[in-house]
Amino acid sequence: MQKIELAAALVAVIGLVSTGAANAQDSKSGMSISDKQIQIAHAGTESSCKGKESSCKGKESSCKGKDASCKGKDASCKGKDSSVSVSKVGGAEMYSNKDIIDNAVNSPIHKTLVAAVKAADLVSTLKGSGPFTVFAPTDAAFKALPAGTVDGLLKPESKATLVGILTYHVVPGSVSANDLIKLIKSGNGTATVKTVQGEDLKASLRGKKVELTDSKGNIATVTQADVIQSNGVIHVIDKVLMP
Repeated sequence: MQKIELAAALVAVIGLVSTGAANAQDSKSGMSISDKQIQIAHAGTESSCKGKESSCKGKESSCKGKDASCKGKDASCKGKDSSVSVSKVGGAEMYSNKDIIDNAVNSPIHKTLVAAVKAADLVSTLKGSGPFTVFAPTDAAFKALPAGTVDGLLKPESKATLVGILTYHVVPGSVSANDLIKLIKSGNGTATVKTVQGEDLKASLRGKKVELTDSKGNIATVTQADVIQSNGVIHVIDKVLMP
């Protein structure tokens, strides 16, 4: 019995010594046991908060990534403008959001026409708001004219004549092939359209093709219709029309 009591007393003394040592250690740091426990608990909470904050930042970064992805898709959609149509003339692309001149200069089969338009100082006119309907003769059509005709028309002294010929190929407004066909049918097979030059062209149908007859009786066939421009429409023809 005495041994058990002695052992219990010894354990109690050791416990007091340990507690005293701990208190002395915390006393040196200016901190009580309860203060230290609060600080540890606070540190644990702060660590938890930082973890949550890191998680939030991760989510925010993820959101930003999604936003960037959305912006990328939006840019892609903007790049694909469904309102712009593209036609190929002589293998070259013509865009409906470009004007008659900007498209015509890229056509490999309208080099003579472009040169004539420049010589006649009609570039600014055909770059205007219009709208205009242009019956555009190909290089082959100009080549079919009598020898020396084109060279003579491109001379400065022939400018007035050249302007007359070119404006004879232009009709005010945007007249589609369907518009012409309706006019032809309502006119019992023939439609008359007034050109910018002032004289008339006669339109008719041969099968499904629209034909144009000039004042001299020459007949041009529309080989490619409805090449849409931002300021009108181009119809490619195989002959040069003469007023």
